[in-house]
Amino acid sequence: MKTGRNDPCPCGSGRKLKHCCGSVAVSSDVESLIRLLNTGQAAEAERIASGMLGARPDDGYLWKILGVSQMRQQKDALAALRRAAELLPGDGESRSNLVDELINTGNRLRAQGRRAEALAALQEAVTRSPTRVEAHVSLGRAQLELRRTQQAADSFRTAISRQPDNVAAHLGLAAVYRVQGLPSEASVSCERALALAPQTPDALVLLGELQADQGRFTEAHELFERMLSSNPAFAPAYCSIASHRRMTRSDEHWLQGAQSLLTRPLSLSDEVQLRYALGKYFDDVSEYDSAFSHYFQANELSKRFGSAYNESHFAAVVDRIVGTHFDALPGASDSEQPVFIIGMPRSGTSLAEQILASHPSVSGAGEVAFWDKAFDRSSYTGVADEYLRQLRERAGSASRITDKMPANFLYVGLIHAVFPRARIIHMQRHPLDTCLSIYFQNFFNVSTYANDLKHLAHYYGQYLRIMDHWRTQFDGRFQQTVPLLEVPYEGLVTDPEQWTRRMLDFIGLPWDPRCLQFHENTRAVITASRWQVRQKINARSVGRWRCYEKHLAPLMAHLKDLGALTESGALPG
Repeated sequence: MKTGRNDPCPCGSGRKLKHCCGSVAVSSDVESLIRLLNTGQAAEAERIASGMLGARPDDGYLWKILGVSQMRQQKDALAALRRAAELLPGDGESRSNLVDELINTGNRLRAQGRRAEALAALQEAVTRSPTRVEAHVSLGRAQLELRRTQQAADSFRTAISRQPDNVAAHLGLAAVYRVQGLPSEASVSCERALALAPQTPDALVLLGELQADQGRFTEAHELFERMLSSNPAFAPAYCSIASHRRMTRSDEHWLQGAQSLLTRPLSLSDEVQLRYALGKYFDDVSEYDSAFSHYFQANELSKRFGSAYNESHFAAVVDRIVGTHFDALPGASDSEQPVFIIGMPRSGTSLAEQILASHPSVSGAGEVAFWDKAFDRSSYTGVADEYLRQLRERAGSASRITDKMPANFLYVGLIHAVFPRARIIHMQRHPLDTCLSIYFQNFFNVSTYANDLKHLAHYYGQYLRIMDHWRTQFDGRFQQTVPLLEVPYEGLVTDPEQWTRRMLDFIGLPWDPRCLQFHENTRAVITASRWQVRQKINARSVGRWRCYEKHLAPLMAHLKDLGALTESGALPG
């Protein structure tokens, strides 16, 4: 039986044959499959098409019907749709169906935390259909989650160039600018999204986060509360509220809302964020067992994101760095402008930067992602100029610019070889307080060691090993210029003036009392400590680990084995 060009296409797309697959002869059994699809019987169409393909494995239209039937049931249709596109190379609808499914699959994998697989699916979608705006937006989101910020920016800009009123693309670009330390550009992109869609939940929450970055917590809180009043099921708003102030028992309405959301189906990301937020609430109200329970669940859920910490791999990285000799490099810079603040995350690096950046001759660049890639270069020619350019793009032309990327402790030797006159401040904090604070912080599975107490202890041990190595180096080959100042976090918060004077003297600047008013500084801070560094200095977090001691036996045992702790949990010596 023949099908006319004005009849429905046998692929089940609903389009006329002449606009879809072209003129083709179809049998009555294929027409029956089309009728099943058109009457909502996708499961039956799938069953019959699968059986027919046993005898007709190269029938592209049967593969197309199979794929469409699977898509309508929200099943994985990629294999069928790929086969249809392969057998029907001139069929635009088959290509479009496949790209649709690649985008859907990529977004579904992202929601499940399977980021690498999501990235692959979305890259294929863009390759197959470079003009599809939604493909570029979804790819940008996946790239941003994997911290491929420049690639994400390119994806969002491509989407905007093709569709200037795409709200999601403007929001994605705003998020990229924020991560890159460009608050003004982030605000502009966020405002553009809000101008296009004033009530977009993601845009309102991002605007609130940008306000909080600037220390405008009252304005941020108003936006978060406004969001919750209009959409009580929007999980990110609950998380933002908990992050930007100290919670109290009067926050019963917030607590009930957050706990209620956990009874509903949630994306992996939303549940992880809510667990961290509830951990923060219970920690603030001193219900430590409940707090640890939520933090534990948040970290266990975070492990589903797919990236895992490999102890032997990281130890090998440290071995390679320790085995590398950093002699004076041709093209080394005599600039004293960079000031590096290093240490474990949550060791006080943000606090030290905020204090120093309150000096009129200092600007804070935040965390500059540079030295991990620089280390792997075959040549270091031009690296000093490139780094200074990035530093100045973020922080202007102050006589001193701080870079508080904690993990730069790995690259002290290279940094010193490139900038022999630059100063390095090493923040140190009690290992249990440091590790616990990391465990309680949502690093979005970027720092994979953070989600397991055993892995935390291993990472901490490698940190101790490489810092001991640098001290040996500075006491030996580098003894004429010892650019390392070790600052105890506990000393800084209990005697801020003494340690602030020492830091300023170390970087070659005179005393300025404004450094003690650091909490009034309105510079943008996007790290996890942005609320804390805007409070007057206090020692509440010193010895915090004692509130959780009964939960920390595995961590304490590993740290004692490393020699980082005595049997009582005190520091050696």
